[in-house]
Amino acid sequence: MNYLKESRFEGSVLGFIGYYLIMTLLTIFTLGIAYPWGYVMFQRWLCRNTVIDGHRLYFDGTGTQLFGNYIKWWFFTLITVGIYGLWLYNKMTNWRVKHTHMVSPGDSIDA
Repeated sequence: MNYLKESRFEGSVLGFIGYYLIMTLLTIFTLGIAYPWGYVMFQRWLCRNTVIDGHRLYFDGTGTQLFGNYIKWWFFTLITVGIYGLWLYNKMTNWRVKHTHMVSPGDSIDA
């Protein structure tokens, strides 16, 4: 008996390029300060367009939440002369996964 349903990504190449370009320009023009907000915007787009086993993904993180961690993580990286930077990818992945949820078909997303 197969309980798995269809998984798919519904986003377009133009949508990907557009969101990625906005995120990159936002980061460049604000010298990295607005990176958390651009990252969150991009993650929301990815989740809105991803369905796994019939469940759409939903991202509930905010730029403000990420900004606090972002400052803390870069501070620790600076005072440890870059050593803490080895953990940044895992910290960022943990934060992203913590704020990514599966929505059952028929459930509404209050956002």
